[in-house]
Parts: sequence; structure tokens; C-alpha cells
Amino acid sequence: MTRLLYKLLNRNLKNIIVPGMVFLFSVAVFAQEQKRNWNGKKCAVVLTYDDALNIHLDKVIPMLNSYQFKGTFYLIGSSPVVSLRIEEWRTAAKQGHELGNHTLNHPCNGNMPGREFVTSETDLSKYTVARAVKETQITNTLLKAIDGKNERTFAYPCGDFTINDTLYYNFLKNDFVAARGVSSGYLNKKEVDFSNINSFFENGSTAEQMIAQVEEAEKKDSFIVFLFHGVGGEHALNIDLEEHRKLLEYLKKRKKDIWVATMVDVAKYIKDN
Repeated sequence: MTRLLYKLLNRNLKNIIVPGMVFLFSVAVFAQEQKRNWNGKKCAVVLTYDDALNIHLDKVIPMLNSYQFKGTFYLIGSSPVVSLRIEEWRTAAKQGHELGNHTLNHPCNGNMPGREFVTSETDLSKYTVARAVKETQITNTLLKAIDGKNERTFAYPCGDFTINDTLYYNFLKNDFVAARGVSSGYLNKKEVDFSNINSFFENGSTAEQMIAQVEEAEKKDSFIVFLFHGVGGEHALNIDLEEHRKLLEYLKKRKKDIWVATMVDVAKYIKDN
């Protein structure tokens, strides 16, 4: 539209617009187009939801569908919410939502403070790299059986990357498009680490706070990945369902400027651009 407007103005008003004005208008048009580096929009937003909760199927996905948005749901392969509701996850995938890999048993480093919930069976510090890799690949097989897809992204349980100082994802890079981490920050495309994509962890956040984060991403010509767990309950890490709806309402109103997409689609876009 801006290019067409420029052509019309340049053709119809060439007798009255001095060269300096044409130059300034060209610069303004170029600057405006330069800011639309995210699939033709000013920034990208990725909505991710961890741990395969019932609330995701019961509340979140219907809400996303009502706004015509697609989310990324990081599923724990051994979760009963996966095994008992496979058809619903399959339907979600058919609707365009991404089923991401959050490992088979959600292992976390039990030596870290506040990790009383970690059991001996799910203590990442007691894993071998081979076990972590195998369980993650098993989960990929499960997810493919559900959605039939070969491309997806990974999310580190508890944001823990290493086993005895070894980054186990190094042995999984060929299995995923990218991996989502837990460190926040606004990056340009060239700075993105596809083995640890930044995300903004939300717990008790208001819509106002989350909208401010989106606007900051837009100012920086960047993107933002939201990391949710509970949305309206079912998890100690939680945001209010209404605050979540308000965020979606804002994103819907800004759809001309904000690209809302899955983690796998945004990661692929960054790689290709």
C-alpha cells in the first residue's frame, strides 16, 4: 500500500513536489517498511504453554480458537493429560496449534534451590546424556503419532540445560527446529540462539504488564515468546484467565501490526530471513 501511494503521488504531483520533498517522503516510506520485519508486521508474538494441563484443552485452546490464534503447547510425554486425551490434542494440532516436546518425564536438576518437587526418578542431575536424549526422542515419536508432523520445537523442563556440564540438546539439534529457554530479552534476528530462544516467564502477570512487554518488543523491532503454565488454575505458576483473554483481545486489535504464530513457525521464519 505504501509503495502504491508513493507511485501515485510521484506520478500525479511530480510538477509540484520539489525533489527534497520526494526524498523525504521516500525516506519515510523506507523507514516504515523497514520496521515490518516480521512476516510483514512490526513484531512477532509466540504464546507457549507448558506441562500439558487439562486447562489448556478445556479453556486455553477454545479461547485461542475464538481469536483465531495458534499456540504452542509443550507436552510431557508421560502425562496422563496426554495419554487420556490424545484425540483432543490431535484435534488441536489439526487446528494449527503446535505440539512441542517437553520431554518424557520432565526431569529437572534436584540440586537447585526450591526443587523439592523433583523425585529421584525425575532428577536431571542423576540422568546420563544418553537417557535424556533417548527419552526426548521417544516423546518426539509419540507426538508424531498424534499430529503426524516432523517439525517441532523443544522446551527445557525447569530451564535446565546441562547434565554434568554437558548441554544435552547438542545431541538433539537435528531432531528440532529450535529449543525454547527461560531467559527473557529482546533480540534481533541475527542474535537468536536457536538452542536457547528467549522467553518471558509469566506468573501472576496482568494483561497490562504483558501488553507492555509486547509493545517493548515492537519498539525494539523484535519478538516476544510468552511462557505460561496455568491459565486460570491447575498449576502453582498461574495467570488469571481473564488477564489472558485481555492479552488476546489486544493482540487481535493489533493484528495489522503484530504477527501471532507458533514457536516452530517463528523459528523457521527467523532462520529463513
